[in-house]
Amino acid sequence: MIQVPGTLSLYLGKQFLKYVGVIFAILMTIVFLGDFIEALRRTADRDDITIMILLEMVTLRMPTLAMKLLPFVTLFGGMLTFFRLSKTSELPVIRASGVSVWQFLFPSLFIAFAIGMLVLTVINPIAAAMQAQNDRMEAKYFETRSNLLTLSTNDLWLRQVDKDGLSVIHARGAVNQGIDLTEVIIFQYDVNDIFTGRIDASQATLRPGFWDLTNVVITGPDRPAERRDRLELPTSLTILQIQESFASPATLSFWDLPGFIETLELAGFSGDRHRLHWYSLMAGPVLMLAMVLVAATFSLRSLRQGRTVLLVLGGIATGFVFYFMTDIIYALGLSGNLPIILSAWIPAVAITLFGLAMMFHLEDG
Repeated sequence: MIQVPGTLSLYLGKQFLKYVGVIFAILMTIVFLGDFIEALRRTADRDDITIMILLEMVTLRMPTLAMKLLPFVTLFGGMLTFFRLSKTSELPVIRASGVSVWQFLFPSLFIAFAIGMLVLTVINPIAAAMQAQNDRMEAKYFETRSNLLTLSTNDLWLRQVDKDGLSVIHARGAVNQGIDLTEVIIFQYDVNDIFTGRIDASQATLRPGFWDLTNVVITGPDRPAERRDRLELPTSLTILQIQESFASPATLSFWDLPGFIETLELAGFSGDRHRLHWYSLMAGPVLMLAMVLVAATFSLRSLRQGRTVLLVLGGIATGFVFYFMTDIIYALGLSGNLPIILSAWIPAVAITLFGLAMMFHLEDG
């Protein structure tokens, strides 16, 4: 095995980076235009939302969408790179000079891993901040969020709006995924935001259509305290609505997720959805390596056998299969049928092993 000159490695790396950039630009342009057209459709009857607001919101979503597309960009960019090198006879000459498949793949693998690490450590926090801003604008212009939840390490605040006004619920903790709240205080306001009363309870249990309060003390302006063993307080809240009030995993950076997960679990809620996202971010650089291996597998085998059409079809099929299998494995993790860490890492590890096996077979064959 000969030593690969630095000039050759640099050239191969530049070619890979160039074609990955081309694929990235094409796909992101398509995604941007599609998202913008959809935003125009949503606001066709809205005079209060200008084109500039729509452009801002679409732009804020782009980094998060780019992160989702990046593995597929790497796959198709790698396939295009190896295809072009073969078409110009550069790859056959390099191979004939004694350079192994692993040596000419190393620059592409290195760049893919470096991009993955850059996304994990730098791009992700920026994307999370932009996605959070987009979510705030979505709430302002498109949704009426009547139920908002705020968590800290020591307590929980829940905002509930109904036809009679506003209720602000404070609890020291939650158990059973938020169905049971402890040390509860409920501040009640009318439709004009005027304070009308306070309810203290040792426990509140969320049941269909109402909060079931125990050991209740009811107080209010110009009225004596009233004690009750139990009180049913009407609510339109469901446990799903409460859980969905948490910050979306995409709005939290890789660095902030561990602290948020800890806060969630200390408050009595499950952090599985956010933990899965955190582990999947960690698996990102490995997934980037895997996509280069898969790209080389389809490109080199197809070109060697003179069946170029397999280059495109094989890559597209692999992308679709990987996308759907990843969703299935993530669902298994969130449902408790797989450990969260395994469900996050299995897609990246599986496709890496597939790529390695095919490359070893290609090199030996």
